Amino acid sequence: MEFTKPQDILFFDIETVSQYGTFAQQSDRMKELWAVKANSFTRSFDTPMTEAEVAEFYEKKSAIFAEFGKIVCISVARFSVAEDKSLSLKVKSFAGHDEKQLLLDFVTMLNKRFTRDEDRICGHNIKEFDIPYLCRRMSVHKIPFPRILSLSGKKPWETSHIDTMQYWKFGDVKHYTSLNLLSAILGIDSPKDDIDGSKVGEVYWKENDLDRISEYCQKDAVTVAQLYLHFNHKPLLQKEQIEYFK
Repeated sequence: MEFTKPQDILFFDIETVSQYGTFAQQSDRMKELWAVKANSFTRSFDTPMTEAEVAEFYEKKSAIFAEFGKIVCISVARFSVAEDKSLSLKVKSFAGHDEKQLLLDFVTMLNKRFTRDEDRICGHNIKEFDIPYLCRRMSVHKIPFPRILSLSGKKPWETSHIDTMQYWKFGDVKHYTSLNLLSAILGIDSPKDDIDGSKVGEVYWKENDLDRISEYCQKDAVTVAQLYLHFNHKPLLQKEQIEYFK
């Protein structure tokens, strides 16, 4: 596989939640549309879900759909290379309740620091989830895409994004492996030492704890960077080589 210079890569991860704390808070139109979405994923239209089941499914699954969810955190990590060629990793998060402002801040950073042809972005399952989700939410807010996220007119193989799950697929188009599982079997410290993805909505809506979500998201970004080093036969980072910024 082609090795991109670590300092030319932005490693990232996003965390998403439902747009509303409960199903009932949506508009009537969106309630109807969610019911259609929910039924299409769970049962045939001959046996529709009850209203209670639709509401429960909203709290459990709406965050993964860009039409019904929103981004509350984007964590990024980037390598620095010292004179002796040793690496260190700097990590920070864009987090907030105002999704549009969060995305604008993220895009401003991309437009300032990642504009060269050799610049890359890297994440786990980003081609099927993170990047489409980001672009859809940016479209909702009418935010122009930065160069590194501009996919217009490009075929899938023409994009330069690095997806660590693609590394593990080895050509298998149907296989999915979670970041937690992949890091476990490769001997990389688990990022899931506090919450997991299924709990992010609860932490957001019930605990209002963005800091906790940011810390969780940052650990995923660090794990992605470690996976990249592993797949390219480079030494993994030690804890003292990782620096976190508020």
